[in-house]
Amino acid sequence: MMILETFGTLLQQCSKTKAFSHGLALHAVVLKKGLQSHVFISNQVLNMYAKCGHTVLARKVFDEMSHRNLVSWSAMLSGYDQCGEHWMALHMFAQIQHPPNEYIFASAVSACASLTALEQGRQIHAQSLKSGYASISFVSNSLISMYMKCGQCNDAMSVYDNSIRPNSVSYNALISGFIENCEPEKGFEVFKLMLRQGFVPDRFSFVGLFGFCTKSDYLRIGMSMHCQAIKLELDSTPLIGNLIMTMYAKSIFVDEVERAFRLIKDKDVISWNTLISAYSHYVDEAKSLMYFKEMVHECNIRPDDFTFASILAACACHASIRHGKQIHGYLIRTKLYQDVGVNNALVSMYAKCGSIGYAHYVFNKMSYRNLVSWNTMIAAFGNHGLGERATDIFEQMKATRVKPDSVTLIGLLIACNHSGLVRKGEIYFNEMEEAYGIAPNIEHVSCLIDMLGRAGRISEAEEYMKKFHHWNDPIVLGSLLSACRLHGNTIKGEHLAKQLLEVQPATSSPYVLLSNLYASDGMWNDVTNARKMLKGSGLRKEQGLVCSKSMDLEEWIIVVLVPHAILKLLLVVLVMLLNITLGGLGILCPIAQATGTFIVAGAVQTHFCVQACIQEAYGVLEALNLALRHRGGLDG
Repeated sequence: MMILETFGTLLQQCSKTKAFSHGLALHAVVLKKGLQSHVFISNQVLNMYAKCGHTVLARKVFDEMSHRNLVSWSAMLSGYDQCGEHWMALHMFAQIQHPPNEYIFASAVSACASLTALEQGRQIHAQSLKSGYASISFVSNSLISMYMKCGQCNDAMSVYDNSIRPNSVSYNALISGFIENCEPEKGFEVFKLMLRQGFVPDRFSFVGLFGFCTKSDYLRIGMSMHCQAIKLELDSTPLIGNLIMTMYAKSIFVDEVERAFRLIKDKDVISWNTLISAYSHYVDEAKSLMYFKEMVHECNIRPDDFTFASILAACACHASIRHGKQIHGYLIRTKLYQDVGVNNALVSMYAKCGSIGYAHYVFNKMSYRNLVSWNTMIAAFGNHGLGERATDIFEQMKATRVKPDSVTLIGLLIACNHSGLVRKGEIYFNEMEEAYGIAPNIEHVSCLIDMLGRAGRISEAEEYMKKFHHWNDPIVLGSLLSACRLHGNTIKGEHLAKQLLEVQPATSSPYVLLSNLYASDGMWNDVTNARKMLKGSGLRKEQGLVCSKSMDLEEWIIVVLVPHAILKLLLVVLVMLLNITLGGLGILCPIAQATGTFIVAGAVQTHFCVQACIQEAYGVLEALNLALRHRGGLDG
């Protein structure tokens, strides 16, 4: 008897730790000593194989057993279910030679849930009701999950109502089920019910709720959930802390992202990725790079592909090629250098920073390219006005039998548009549905219409508008109106401007485009009338701002398009703000005050510093305008 207990304990340990090789050796000893005739030992061997994922070996042991009990059937059925062989689990349930117990019912219901086999699930539910097991929490929780997976929320609630002792697992199954079935309000109600019933939510209670708040506009509810997580000290766990960070990041509350990050005790790579991504997308690239360095050098967290994709996106967004090259150098020393996602991010970064040669070099060095790789390279050449090279890449893509998608065709059409390849663009557009099975959407049609308009083929562009029913699309109308200005077609332009005003009565762009149309034709009285119409509508033209760095890297040439009457005041406020920001190192030198062109010289590290100051200057002027409104306000 002692030897049976010893072998049983050892086999149980192999099952828990999934130590297959040790379990195999123990099975050999069991066979050698003839212990397999004991049902207890055979059940332990069977369970060990099942837990280690070897259902074929488990089934062999099961079939060779001279005597089987409920434990044998339960272990085999559970093994099939846990290894993803759900139909085999249901087949075994149908063959069972004993009245099932709660464990067998739970495994069979779990298999139905995985297969969304509602009818089989209902039959097993009926059997469990007859046997008296349906109200036991172990079985009822499986039934709740099964009905939720099958989209039967009312049936799941009915099971909950009839369960004898619902526990936290019951509530968690209901919460996640309602979230999955797009009934989040009911999920939040169940969470409140759980609290009222005196149950303490665990991390699984929060996962679905925070996940939903991350994907939707339920930030207010998410913040209340955050408070509950703080009370239960779950916000410091990586799983919940990361979800809280993601929720705030999606809502662009970057300070809250960092605050949640600081409270996580054992930060993992996902925690760092979320923080870096939030700063790279919404604030500034400098902080994302700072945290990247802290992650790697101070905390010894190994970056993954998502880390590099985020940091390279930050470099691309802010045109910081110097930092991008540093990341590239770091990447070369890691195994991730061959990762297709990381290489795609590198190509995109170099292209957006203006280094199309580097982008193409990385692209050519890639050992494997996916659809995103080809799309990125096509778009890169297209955006740099290299239409012929973009079409060459497309031909290479077809030669490798990679099927293009909607994004590919948009990149191609933009490339043809920017390079004046009108005929090629038309061919690509006309064959996209027949050759590639891609139906043209508004973006494709807009590209084609803009391309034809720039080429002076306005009538043909209008025909495409009629064909694809885009008469009321403001982007299409705006691009055609600009084409009319370019080619001096004032009559057609006026007609399009009226259409645009009907579609976009609450924006200034139709008036501005109409004014530009008249100005290009020297119709100054009409320009004045268009400007008066704009002023009379109560709308304001958005202020224009252009920043570009001079070759010596120490000056910024800035063009601010503002009314002349407020330009001097703007410059005064701007000088003050720049000097505060730059510690007195910024010197503002007007070049042409009438046009708002001036130079900022000094230790300006990034044009976003200058932009921020200019936006702040506008804010100061706006506040001043409000304060002086009773005296007539500022002119313009």
